[in-house]
Amino acid sequence: MWPSVRSWLPAPPATVVELGCGSLGGFVPALTADGYEAVGIDPAAPDGPEYRQAEFERAELPSRPDAVIASLSLHHVAEPGAALDKVAGALGAGGIVVVVEWNWEAFDERTARWCLQRQVQPDGWMRRRLDAWAESGEAWEPAFRGWAVEHGLNSAATLVAELDRRFERVLHRTGPYMFAELAGTSVSDEQRAIDAGEIQPMRIDYVGRSTRDTHDSDPAHL
Repeated sequence: MWPSVRSWLPAPPATVVELGCGSLGGFVPALTADGYEAVGIDPAAPDGPEYRQAEFERAELPSRPDAVIASLSLHHVAEPGAALDKVAGALGAGGIVVVVEWNWEAFDERTARWCLQRQVQPDGWMRRRLDAWAESGEAWEPAFRGWAVEHGLNSAATLVAELDRRFERVLHRTGPYMFAELAGTSVSDEQRAIDAGEIQPMRIDYVGRSTRDTHDSDPAHL
């Protein structure tokens, strides 16, 4: 996802914050290598001056960052509206938010069976969900949605609506997501299945722009 995310960012040395960078640092190493002032925020973030080991709902953000990235982190947030209020309040004039999310509610039985026909990674979340489905004896949709509700996952529709309330929408598109859990299945393989109507697209890319003062921004794509 880095080339796609990078294409929407303003030019370095802009300040970019990644929310939910994870234990491996997320996009922060690539950002710093490209000359950005980067900060990664996550309770499990690595040690280092460019990281903040905290939940981003309560973390202190840099003053007026030029862009904020959230990759597969917002569906876990207890109060996404409050988290996005903080992002909107922190971004400078014309600041950019780049979000990559999981459209889990689109994971229907047809898509699940398509995955079952492939080599599912043995230790991933998908293998656990497919095994639990087989053991439950339920239809796929109630079994999977029950798990999502139990874990408090925010739907992509909710997240997009919350983003639209706070930012001017620049991009909203869908794409492949499952390939990382399927050995021997590429992004192109999954995209072909999506294009053929065999499965649902389960990744959402969203780019928004701060509406504080849209005349002051000049990112390369806008």
